[in-house]
Amino acid sequence: MHAFGFLSFGHYGPGGRVPGPDARQALHDAIDIARGADELGVNGAYFRVHHFARQHSSPMPLLSAIAATTKRIEVGTGVIDMRYENPLYLAEEAAALDLIADGRVALGVSRGSPEPADRGWEAFGYEGAQDPRGADLAREHFDRFMAAIRGGGVVDAAPGQFGAGARLPIEPHSPGLADRIWWGAGSRATAEWVGEQGVNLMSSTLLTEATGDAFGDLQAEQIERYRAAYAAAGHTGTPRVSVSRSVFPVVTADDQVFYQLRAGGARDQIGIIDGYESTFGRTYVGEPDALIGALRNDAAVMSADTLKLTIPSQLGVDANLSILGNFATHVAPALGWKPNTEGPVRGVSAAAVTSPA
Repeated sequence: MHAFGFLSFGHYGPGGRVPGPDARQALHDAIDIARGADELGVNGAYFRVHHFARQHSSPMPLLSAIAATTKRIEVGTGVIDMRYENPLYLAEEAAALDLIADGRVALGVSRGSPEPADRGWEAFGYEGAQDPRGADLAREHFDRFMAAIRGGGVVDAAPGQFGAGARLPIEPHSPGLADRIWWGAGSRATAEWVGEQGVNLMSSTLLTEATGDAFGDLQAEQIERYRAAYAAAGHTGTPRVSVSRSVFPVVTADDQVFYQLRAGGARDQIGIIDGYESTFGRTYVGEPDALIGALRNDAAVMSADTLKLTIPSQLGVDANLSILGNFATHVAPALGWKPNTEGPVRGVSAAAVTSPA
């Protein structure tokens, strides 16, 4: 494990066992958690994007606020639902954000997870999907987004403005941002497609497959197939791979509360989501030595270079910084991590993704 960050689902409003903050408080908490994580040396602050739900829906204002008040931490998403996006406008926003952040942006995009709305992307004006889940629309938007991010011309110039046949790129352009785009994949087949596209892999918090294998083993196979497809497509460089886990180190007596809050997730689970039989990863709760052993035995955690801790953001700033601080102090160093003192991850060597001795 070379890097770790947090992944916030950004829940707010009433519901669940713990009363949640309102939308304003959830946004301010997100900024404060990211600032505290930056001070701890955590590598990344990432946010889920959902529509028609009491969660974060428009990430750019939030990421801009975080970028403006932090120094080193990578800021990004996991994931932006491309069914709902104007790809060229998103490319403009992403480039501007990356320039403000001095190259600290890492955007995860994908088809997105199931939403409360029935074909909600159509309410945003995006019609024509043949797939009932909108996967074809998401990939069409992604292709146009990546063409713009890479700086190519995407529209014809007006006659007489720049010469016959001129094609105009989006502005601004942020060099290097294309290398920091991730696609969130929930299956082995999608992971292979991601490798062919030459972008980074953000392996989902669940897999829309159930083979009987442990979640970590199934995800490790997904990562292996992705890397093989990336190489077979002729892409150069070392792509980044992230996985997400819920990890709660128990360091003090007060931390015991997480045993009660997360008692039901100590094992992988099988369920139906979006019409697919799916595998849901377990929750890790325990004392640091036990967590270190368990995470070392998680094949996907040790294969990926980046671990994203899914945090209970609705519990507030202090509780979440305690989780991150305990992980950074008592668990992560044993997995090969060192505090971030220089800035975002730029490349990952082969040695960085192997299990520490």
